[in-house]
Amino acid sequence: MKMNMQKWVADVIRQKEVTAVPVMTHPGIELNGHTVREAVSDGRVHYEAVMTLVRKYPSAAACTIMDLTTEAEAFGAPIAFSDEAVPAVSGRLLPDVDSIFKLQVPSLSAGRIPQYLKANLLAAREVNDRPLFAGCIGPFSLAGRLYDMSEIMVLIYEHPDAAHTLLEKCTQFIEKYCLALRETGANGVMMAEPAAGLMSNDDCKEFSSKYVKRIVERAQNENFIVVLHNCGNTGHCTEAMAVTGAAAYHFGNKCRMAEVIRDLPPTALAMGNIDPVSVFKDGLPSQMRQTTLDLLEEMRPYPNFVLSSGCDTPPHTPQHNIDAFFEALKDFNRC
Repeated sequence: MKMNMQKWVADVIRQKEVTAVPVMTHPGIELNGHTVREAVSDGRVHYEAVMTLVRKYPSAAACTIMDLTTEAEAFGAPIAFSDEAVPAVSGRLLPDVDSIFKLQVPSLSAGRIPQYLKANLLAAREVNDRPLFAGCIGPFSLAGRLYDMSEIMVLIYEHPDAAHTLLEKCTQFIEKYCLALRETGANGVMMAEPAAGLMSNDDCKEFSSKYVKRIVERAQNENFIVVLHNCGNTGHCTEAMAVTGAAAYHFGNKCRMAEVIRDLPPTALAMGNIDPVSVFKDGLPSQMRQTTLDLLEEMRPYPNFVLSSGCDTPPHTPQHNIDAFFEALKDFNRC
């Protein structure tokens, strides 16, 4: 559904109540009796999981699966699938510097990309009371999955020209993918760029942010926004994130929200950052409630704060913890 997303962001900031957008699809997959493998391979199963959660929880936006392998698979990287866990890149596609220059940018018909476009298309037709956020990987995180994460940290210092060539190819593909996601009717994309948190602020600007900014400038408009997610950021590269011009920023639990939000423009949303594993998945409902209330209280002075998980909530996250999350928010907003 078309929606003025600039107005939506402004309304979230202006309203008195705090809104919540936890990044979650796996609880919907499980409620529907499907496996992770089925959901990441079949656009209809994926879409049905999104809709189950839309009907069940008062999230301010719906989110599709945060899958950090889809784009790497399109380039040709080998992927390991599981019924119980998120997919993972299982081997290095690019063995050396020379292979970077031979790498071809794939089409949007490669791998599971068509199934993800299908999921967003189907969901966008039905989600009419809130925005729908698609998902994609960021350019540096994609480059690391193609070249190997440890090796790319060496590459940016020993062969920066080759690193920029690889990042250029990754950016071309992600940009093309984001424009296709926008065409499905999705209202935004949550771009996962966690590997950028491994770099210093200056290196993050050079090898991540300048490429993300290019995608933002092409894809973001009044009906479609970019939410830049970097759960690798401990607070040291928030300033680099902010130069991208994204409309919203999503943070992991390694940083303190009250500190990182000060490095963002007050017109941009700051989303985060309840621990998705130790609290959402493994915590007790009482722990979830207290952690959520503590974060809400700490963030009370910041109207551009949006309550969220610190990353995608993993498979087997208990429903009672999700319920406790939303109940705590409801009680806080009553005060």
